[in-house]
Amino acid sequence: MKSTVIIYVISDAIGETAQHLIRASTAQFTLEGGADIRRHAFVRDEEALLEILEEARKADAIIVQTLVQKQLGSISSDYCAQHDMPCIDLVSNLTKAIEQKTGQQSKEDPGNMRRLDQHYFDRIAAIEFAVKYDDCKDPRGLLEADIVLIGISRTSKTPLSSYLANQNYKVANVPLVPEVPIPTELTQIPRNRIIGLTNSPEKLSAIRKVRLKSIGLDETSSYSSENRILEELDYGYRIFKQLGCRIIQVEDKAIEETAALIIEKVK
Repeated sequence: MKSTVIIYVISDAIGETAQHLIRASTAQFTLEGGADIRRHAFVRDEEALLEILEEARKADAIIVQTLVQKQLGSISSDYCAQHDMPCIDLVSNLTKAIEQKTGQQSKEDPGNMRRLDQHYFDRIAAIEFAVKYDDCKDPRGLLEADIVLIGISRTSKTPLSSYLANQNYKVANVPLVPEVPIPTELTQIPRNRIIGLTNSPEKLSAIRKVRLKSIGLDETSSYSSENRILEELDYGYRIFKQLGCRIIQVEDKAIEETAALIIEKVK
């Protein structure tokens, strides 16, 4: 039984779509050193394609292709069939289905997805917004935000803000500290736009100790003590109740999973 796998990504663009899907699939297996993913981007002529396929055959690799140009896709698929190589085509079946439904023909333009459109500029604006209004640097941003994340320290507010910004949401976040009153702006926005984040005392203590160690401070500081954490959690829940916001427990959830829950609740 093989515990390693070599996967060749062949794309006439940059190949990141295939790479994301491969990581999602290989995460379900125990592979020594992980999968060996060899990405070949901007493959747009037959000669280069055949060289890569021959190299992959010698490496006993799996082929994952995102070739928008039908001729290249067919060449790759035919080569793999002739040499009994596993080949996963992530583009052609969906392209054919869309053509049948719409009566249109694919443009076969590998760079079309990367054109600078309004969606791209909106995403850049959202990322800039998240940086500007991180950690409540300017409370006025709360009034403009699509989503406002609130929670005590180390409840993933900043990572979630960044991730959601990449999904085109304008996100601001507010740290909850018992000694610091919440900004007035937080009480002036619709409660459905506010999400409270929390975590277990045990997890918070472990995370905070690692944080203290990373910046050269004493791990036994009150910041990571059980009493302080319980005090902050109690304060956080009082604020959540005051604002009437939805609450998400982030413990043992991936950023992507928590972000999906946030979007679902806000919608």
